[in-house]
Amino acid sequence: MAMPLRQSIKVATYLAEQKLRKRDKFPLIVELEPLFACNLKCEGCGKIQHPAGVLKQRMPVAQAVGAVLESGAPMVSIAGGEPLMHPQIDEIVRQLVAKKKYVFLCTNAMLLRKKMDKFKPSPYFAFAVHIDGLRERHDESVAKEGVFDEAVEAIKEAKQRGFRVTTNSTFFNTDTPQTIIEVLNFLNDDLKVDEMMISPAYAYEKAPDQEHFLGVEQTRELFKKAFAGGNRKKWRLNHSPLFLDFLEGKVDFPCTAWAIPNYSLFGWQRPCYLMSDGYVPTYRELIEDTDWDKYGRGKDPRCANCMAHCGYEPTAVLATMGSLKESLRAMRETVSGNRE
Repeated sequence: MAMPLRQSIKVATYLAEQKLRKRDKFPLIVELEPLFACNLKCEGCGKIQHPAGVLKQRMPVAQAVGAVLESGAPMVSIAGGEPLMHPQIDEIVRQLVAKKKYVFLCTNAMLLRKKMDKFKPSPYFAFAVHIDGLRERHDESVAKEGVFDEAVEAIKEAKQRGFRVTTNSTFFNTDTPQTIIEVLNFLNDDLKVDEMMISPAYAYEKAPDQEHFLGVEQTRELFKKAFAGGNRKKWRLNHSPLFLDFLEGKVDFPCTAWAIPNYSLFGWQRPCYLMSDGYVPTYRELIEDTDWDKYGRGKDPRCANCMAHCGYEPTAVLATMGSLKESLRAMRETVSGNRE
């Protein structure tokens, strides 16, 4: 787990405070979507299927920042759509960083080199570039040639300018252990990104491609083989050890979607950013008025094949905090990652 030590301490302190206050549901990181528009048409994403009128909308800065502050989460992942298409995205980031929120700006990097001057390096800020494979595989997944090469050049420039750069890779049933190993080796060893996030693809209802999402057993077999031979320890993966155990099938967890809530142009999305059972205007209403017990594998058929980080990473983090053995294990990996 390569999370910076300062961030790890803040998150651990935040979790301890929630326990002391006896809160059983609270946000770990907010998924903020200040727009749905995008400059790519990825086969596995359903966001740009919204009507043209919705795609033209941009969330006001005060609304975006206010939602994060209302939730109280220590971290925020800004996605979309492509957030760099938002004309005031730099101001949203600036205000959140000023509040000492850890901000990850998720981007396909097509606009990153053009927009980079709008941002300043900060220990509270990172660009999170989406990379789903090496050149041919990535460009196929985003349905456009040249995207991989542009993302690589943008990552290099951002690193040279002193920005923290993380990556997010989604894997499908067309992937093999070798394709996973190849892209993570490239990101880890060649590009030397600060952290890498990985996730099995979830079947968005509106995604154009509905044939290549992973099932639970497929996911476990895929990651078990990809992680073999010491790869897991070598890669700077931005995940708790228990979540990586979960991907391999060594442990199983219930979903805690309430810990990574989604806030978009429509409000707080129920129950998570992968499913849409309605929206509410406040985080409190999301927590108190949602029947969380009816979601998760074995409860809702839409959850049957989901092993996405938005539902299960928080469970793994909470399980880690509840175990001295797992806490020490995570601490060792954090310290080791920060020495590299």
